[in-house]
Amino acid sequence: MDQAPNRDQAWQLLCEYTKTDQLRRHGLSVEAVMRAAAIKHGEDPDRWGIVGLLHDFDYEKFPDQHPTAGKAILEERGYPEEIVRAIQCHADFLGLERRTPMEKMIFAVDELTGFIIACTLVKPTKSLSEIEPKSVRKKLKDKAFARAVLREDIYKGAEELGVDLDEQIMFVAEALKPVATEIGLNP
Repeated sequence: MDQAPNRDQAWQLLCEYTKTDQLRRHGLSVEAVMRAAAIKHGEDPDRWGIVGLLHDFDYEKFPDQHPTAGKAILEERGYPEEIVRAIQCHADFLGLERRTPMEKMIFAVDELTGFIIACTLVKPTKSLSEIEPKSVRKKLKDKAFARAVLREDIYKGAEELGVDLDEQIMFVAEALKPVATEIGLNP
């Protein structure tokens, strides 16, 4: 397949392997951020969006082999190498060098997106408009808050992109607003 499957096909693949709403919402969230990042950087939002949507599609079914199990599935279904490799690059433990902007971005926004959503969910209004870098940074220091989030990946991701973490926090919060209702938040 020379071209990436379309968004509907990617959504079907996600739903085939991911049954929980929480993990599907995470895919939708990261997709929204990746699309916004692609537009900001003059790249293809559909391609980047598919990377965001599918980056964890195999996690629920193959938690101990994620994302390697997904690599074989994506290759078998004809996904382009560029998409498959970017998805692999979001897992720092694989030790892949992130070379392209898309590979760097998926790594940089995966954990941060989940963390910002967690920060929003504890706000009384559950509104992304209330997100401020200072409060997100404070929560990052609280190891008991959203303890599954890999904080090192958040810091390393911003560093690899060469962006200020405060700017990255605000970018992600803004990028999530169009899908806020869909993911259980307010814009």
